[in-house]
Amino acid sequence: MAELPIAPVKRLLKNAGASRISDSAAEELARVLEEYGEEVAADATKLAKHAGRKTVKAEDIKLAI
Repeated sequence: MAELPIAPVKRLLKNAGASRISDSAAEELARVLEEYGEEVAADATKLAKHAGRKTVKAEDIKLAI
């Protein structure tokens, strides 16, 4: 089960134009977003360490994407 709350994920789908959303669809999107987010976070952490910082900054996230 994903750590992301389902309600905001459903809101994302609604904002994208979905009129109805199954719980399983929202859970799957949450899982995918979490997986992708972990990959971006890992890359951003590597970039911050390479720059000699312990703090991950917005620029690291942007570069990681």
